[in-house]
Amino acid sequence: MIWRAPLRSLTLRLTLVYMALFCASVGIMLAVTYVGGVWRPLRQVEAQVTSESDALVAIYRAQGRDPLIRALEHRSATAHSRMRYHVLIAPGGAVVASNLVDWPKVTGREWLRYEFGTYATGTEEEHEAVVRDLALPGGYRLLVGLDTEDLDEREDLIFEALSWGAGMSLALGLLGGLVMTFAVSQRLDRINRAARAVIAGDLSGRVALHGSGDDFDQLSATLNEMLARIEGLVASISRVSDNIAHELRTPLTRLRAELEELADAGDDHEEVKARTGAALEEAARLQSMFEALLRIARLQSGPREKGARVDLSALLEDAVELHRPAAEDRGQGFITRIAPDLVIDGDRDLVFQMVSNLLDNAMKFAPEGGVVCLDGQPTPDGVLVTVVDNGPGVPEAERSRVLERFYRSAGSRTEGFGLGLSLVAAAAERHHAELRLEDAAPGLRVVIRFRT
Repeated sequence: MIWRAPLRSLTLRLTLVYMALFCASVGIMLAVTYVGGVWRPLRQVEAQVTSESDALVAIYRAQGRDPLIRALEHRSATAHSRMRYHVLIAPGGAVVASNLVDWPKVTGREWLRYEFGTYATGTEEEHEAVVRDLALPGGYRLLVGLDTEDLDEREDLIFEALSWGAGMSLALGLLGGLVMTFAVSQRLDRINRAARAVIAGDLSGRVALHGSGDDFDQLSATLNEMLARIEGLVASISRVSDNIAHELRTPLTRLRAELEELADAGDDHEEVKARTGAALEEAARLQSMFEALLRIARLQSGPREKGARVDLSALLEDAVELHRPAAEDRGQGFITRIAPDLVIDGDRDLVFQMVSNLLDNAMKFAPEGGVVCLDGQPTPDGVLVTVVDNGPGVPEAERSRVLERFYRSAGSRTEGFGLGLSLVAAAAERHHAELRLEDAAPGLRVVIRFRT
């Protein structure tokens, strides 16, 4: 939890980083404001003070003290956007001319920012000013300045805003970060609890949704979907294990019986041959079943890579030609409607196995003299392949189960392993194709939609 290890919380660390960036942004913004609102106007005031003081020094050098005093008084009386200040001090320290109450001591610096007192309105007033301190020939000292009270107030306002803004930003940011971190940690803790429950073996555990539809809800929904998929796969593995044990019992019993009969056959070569053939047939059935299981497992666990271009029209025609002789032996007819130039991306052998399994399944369930239909047509977003028979069909309640391994419907009259449609489902999933079982009234309609 966040309260036990705050610095380990990614949310809090990101909040602190964001706060630092925010404070830096505020600082940069105020710095730009200071440059534009204070620093640059001060440089302009200094430039004006420099120009005026240079002119006054030139008057002093050319005409002497009294013309300088008259120039200072004229400067002070002339209207200006900023108040003009001056002080002329004689070598002995006596004030010769001034419109100030006080002035700074000699500092050795040329430029000063000083808060002066003035009696221009009859009462003393304090004003911030930019002053140039000059030493004149003859030991006189001249101070010339311009009022910058507005710039001083603006400067104080900027620094006050900076101090308050930074303080409030840090306080509110830290408080918000802790609250947000706590809220996020609560949501993450739900996910961790569900994960720990799964680790402990409870595959039914799910992440509780907040109901807001936010990113965490979407993540939780995805995790729940994944857990449901894992639970289904584990349950499927359990059922497959049980089914394998059940399906192996009969052929293994037959194989053992044939081998026992073979051991008792003695020198009867015909009996030995017959028993050996029967044993080999059972072994072949077992091998076929395990090969089908292995192929389904590889399809479900292997990487889903984009295959080569497959001429589906030619493939469907080849599948029909392969099964047509067996259908004719049963008196069954084939109806095909295959559009030309059907092309998909995939594994040709695997797609051929899918179609072949569907046709074989349709022929097994269609009655003698029945009809099997194969349809292949283009769609706006792919290709639609449909296989239909006029047999007994599959009840709606069993349509999802017949895709499971080893499942055979109650009305099945075949002796297969129940792996044909499982292989079709695995191959369809491998090709990102949609597989549907529908009622053909009568019979079963199997629809595969390939996306292109």
